[in-house]
Amino acid sequence: MKIQAYLAFRGNCHEALSFYGQLFDAEIKNRQTYEDKKIDVPASYRQKLQHAELKGKGVHFMAYDASPDTPINLGNQIHMSIDLDSKEKAEELFSQLSDGGQIHHTFREREWGYFGRCSDKYGIHWMVNFN
Repeated sequence: MKIQAYLAFRGNCHEALSFYGQLFDAEIKNRQTYEDKKIDVPASYRQKLQHAELKGKGVHFMAYDASPDTPINLGNQIHMSIDLDSKEKAEELFSQLSDGGQIHHTFREREWGYFGRCSDKYGIHWMVNFN
């Protein structure tokens, strides 16, 4: 069994995946646009990503630009959870992810280790852990 996250964006999927790729040292793979698809989207949306994957060591999730008529509620139904082996790296990553977004739980020591929860500038919710 394999379980993966599939993230939906409002036309800025490529920008978001580029941001995450830089943070996690990962690459955008299997990039497909709406260009040649028989899907009813505006001409201005044809270059948007209908499917893409972000892959790297320990990182693999899928994402797409939802068609303009698909409602998205800023990702509150999914959290991406990241476990790191260094408190410093976890703290730095939390800072980068929350920059331009919103901090829900400050990164600090908890009963089980260090933890912080935030939403990034794209509305995706993240849990950053070190224990």
